Amino acid sequence: MDHLSTTFQALADPTRRAILARLSNGAATVNELAAPFSMSLPAISKHLKVLERAQLISRGKEAQWRPCELKAAPLKEANAWTEQYRQFWEARFDRLDAYLQELQSNEKVVAPPKRKTNARNKK
Repeated sequence: MDHLSTTFQALADPTRRAILARLSNGAATVNELAAPFSMSLPAISKHLKVLERAQLISRGKEAQWRPCELKAAPLKEANAWTEQYRQFWEARFDRLDAYLQELQSNEKVVAPPKRKTNARNKK
């Protein structure tokens, strides 16, 4: 599997995205990463292995601790890939906005004048 596919596969899971969000604030131990989730440490470890395989995190070795750290390079690559589509959609939205403004301008020109109502016409 290519590197970009591995990155997107790792990002597909909400638990792994939450782990990455936590690691964006700094390194954390497995126990710290597991704390907000109602799952076992082995389950968290499996998520960490997927993130590590995708090179989105690294695990250090400090005595008995293995702190995890975010590695942003694969995210930068994924962002670069999606950026081309953001530009595509922005261009589409710009054209849609111009079209809607044109419709509104034409509506103002074509719209008949509003009739004034007074108290005698209301019954």
